[in-house]
Amino acid sequence: MLSSQVIQASIDELRGISKIDLSVMDMQGQVIASTFEYTELSHGLLREFADSAADSQVIGGCHLFKVFDDGEPAYLLMAKGNDDAYMIGKIAVSHMGQLLTAYREKFDRNNFFQNLLLDNLLLVDIYNRAKKLHIQADVDRVVFLIEPEGDGELMELLKSLFSSQSGDYVTAVEEKNIVLIKALGGGESYNECKAIANTIVDMINSEAMINAKVAYGTIVHELKDVSKSYKEAKMALDVGKIFYAGKSVMAYNTLGIGRLIYQLPLNLCQIFIREIFGSDTLPKEIDEEILSTVQKFFENNLNISETSRQLYVHRNTLVYRIEKLQKVTGLDMRVFEDALTFKIALMVSNYIQYLESTEY
Repeated sequence: MLSSQVIQASIDELRGISKIDLSVMDMQGQVIASTFEYTELSHGLLREFADSAADSQVIGGCHLFKVFDDGEPAYLLMAKGNDDAYMIGKIAVSHMGQLLTAYREKFDRNNFFQNLLLDNLLLVDIYNRAKKLHIQADVDRVVFLIEPEGDGELMELLKSLFSSQSGDYVTAVEEKNIVLIKALGGGESYNECKAIANTIVDMINSEAMINAKVAYGTIVHELKDVSKSYKEAKMALDVGKIFYAGKSVMAYNTLGIGRLIYQLPLNLCQIFIREIFGSDTLPKEIDEEILSTVQKFFENNLNISETSRQLYVHRNTLVYRIEKLQKVTGLDMRVFEDALTFKIALMVSNYIQYLESTEY
């Protein structure tokens, strides 16, 4: 149903234009909004009109109308004034009917997309309901999943940037994350998707003053596959938080080795870690300083000179740290195969910690 504030604003506007007083009641005769105080009609007369088959009636100089929502009477409307009261009353009924249709369609669209994302619709229902709600079925779409790092009213902020008029839709199926179903124009590729994700991150940071992570799935060409893109975005968000914590944007089609590790069973990961380190966890000698050094070493393609320059340490200091790690693990980070093994072992260790933390 419409809020009393929306109804009051509508009849106030009509009253200001036409000078005709209007009052809107529920089907039990209780006043919801009104532009005047009236005592002419009793609740009994209003209830008799509500229960009758008539759509309109004149009682005591007041014009009464029924406002219908999807074929069912939802409100009673009274118009009181000069000879134009009947015409203004009919206009008010038409206006409220349009408001009810728009509200119902908005609610139904939200409900439709939520069920679509969660795979709660049969294939035939998807296309039947989409047609009824004027949603194009053959538009390229991609699903973005936005996770703010903190509290913030982001739903309206995102709706101001992505409007339903352009085929986009913003909704939520979880308490924290927000879903953007983005319609793409012809020829738009993953480069545009990445640009959109970066725009969302920047906008949330500048407007809401909080950080956010954004993940997106693959581009789908049919409405029924939107849930597939949503599941991919969820996986991308999880994989990004586990293996690529420093990134704000993650794409399902660029998850790399993180995608493979994410789908491994826990016992297999534990076996691998024991094989590399001789225990179920990283050796205590591998501290944050060693880890940050090795991470920077990887980022610079195992280049000692460039890594030492970026870390502001002497080349010999960097070599000392690498050799210290070699003594602990038996892996020489200057050798590609050993470096790759250690990189994978770190990712697997992070995944084990994630799995163990989610059990509680």
